Amino acid sequence: MILIKNATIINENKTFIGSVLVENEYIKAIFEGDAPIEIEGAYTTLDATGKLLIPGVIDDQVHFREPGLTHKGNIYSESKAAVAGGVTSYMEMPNTMPLTITIEALEDKYKLGAERSFANYSFYMGATNTNLDELLKVDPRKVCGLKIFMGSSTGNMLVDNKEALANVFAEIPMLIATHCEDEATIQANKAYYKALHGDDLPIQFHPLIRNAEACYNSSSYAVELATKFNARLHVLHISSEREMSLFDNKLSLADKKITSEVCVHHLWFSDKDYAKYGNRIKWNPAIKAETDRLALIDALNENKIDVVATDHAPHLLREKEGNCLKAASGGPLIQHSLVAMLQMVKNGVFTYEKVVDKMCHATAQLYRVEKRGYIRPGYFADLVLVDPKLQNTVTTDKLLYFCGWSPFEGTTFDHTVLKTWVNGQLVYNEGSVDENVRGRRLTFNL
Repeated sequence: MILIKNATIINENKTFIGSVLVENEYIKAIFEGDAPIEIEGAYTTLDATGKLLIPGVIDDQVHFREPGLTHKGNIYSESKAAVAGGVTSYMEMPNTMPLTITIEALEDKYKLGAERSFANYSFYMGATNTNLDELLKVDPRKVCGLKIFMGSSTGNMLVDNKEALANVFAEIPMLIATHCEDEATIQANKAYYKALHGDDLPIQFHPLIRNAEACYNSSSYAVELATKFNARLHVLHISSEREMSLFDNKLSLADKKITSEVCVHHLWFSDKDYAKYGNRIKWNPAIKAETDRLALIDALNENKIDVVATDHAPHLLREKEGNCLKAASGGPLIQHSLVAMLQMVKNGVFTYEKVVDKMCHATAQLYRVEKRGYIRPGYFADLVLVDPKLQNTVTTDKLLYFCGWSPFEGTTFDHTVLKTWVNGQLVYNEGSVDENVRGRRLTFNL
């Protein structure tokens, strides 16, 4: 056993000085104030005075590129970066090679996770226009959800057949996660700007082509389908102020059937940052105007948006070269997502309690993750210890991403992740990763 003593514990909208006793994989006890002088059984003590102790972050949207795209990243490298950033569980997307659109391909990825992942893992099943029979075979107790690309993106898994979409929303009982950008709107915008300015469009045109209208047209259609068929819909990486009208905060998260996610980059950057960062901050959906960024922050604080994730999607820097029509969309974020959100606490944007809620609690609740996302007796000991007074400047030599770069290079954060436990095992310890630790497959309550 280990007693993490005198920490500032942030959990379930409370902040208090206390201690957490971990036995094997689980949290055995939580003590508010002083821990008992005598605790039955042998244990070691870690003095965490002045440090923050929070549940491990659960990232519901990552692309770890394995199998088939491992020149960009892989489960081993990206999960190592995850635990260094305080992310103890992740849910990975199906646009790998081969596409994760059959049960066989899905289970092959779970085998890779068991062999190579430092963090706990789940993998989405991907929808196509023609694989409904395969989707119906998925066990919702063992798989985080179904992913639909309702707009083209990396991997070309566009589901654009209206009958196929209706059938998925009508027949699939598990959570349906969507990438929402309307392809017709995108193509019309692209043709318009190419006619005006030619084919060599710089990055500043990216949010004009993949604009708020493209996002809203697709998101609103997804909401319409979910409402019609009473489906569980989770709209990923919301990026525009206009989409906020589709979501409400009148219901508790437990009662919502339609939920949404925002990514760290849409909270941190805006279109004014393209001049400095260029294609390094090219994502789909695009980073948009400052008014959109501020609206997303307000919506998160008001609980219109339910969770925060990364859409971690590494590419090699050479793949990010070229104009806005050629450069790859996506970038690595998972090693710095937590400290970026904590920096926004320091900057007065969020509270510690809000960050823990949106990155840990809410993701666990929304996906019905079994025994994770909270510091509770009987739950898995997925824990993160953070120094709130130790500055950390992002430099390439400290990056664990296979692609070797970060949009945060040169940024100094005022918080540093010191230690990360996965299932009670200390996997990350002040710059060192225990190569022997492996995460577990996430399970879900029905």
